Amino acid sequence: MSGAAASMAWLDLRVEDDPHPRRFDSPETLRAYLTRIERLTPDAITLLLGRGEVGPPDARRVYRVQPLQP
Repeated sequence: MSGAAASMAWLDLRVEDDPHPRRFDSPETLRAYLTRIERLTPDAITLLLGRGEVGPPDARRVYRVQPLQP
């Protein structure tokens, strides 16, 4: 395994009760997904990345993000 892959901090995004997380290789990739696909506001994304969770009234559903545990 390369050094870059070994040090990559994967992030798991869980959306409400969906048991399957979506996995992202960086906060930037996650931010792009949340903006384009989930259509979260910039403020909601900032809250999610800062607190690890966001939900109503800041977002229409509950979103949780956490680093992948090795």
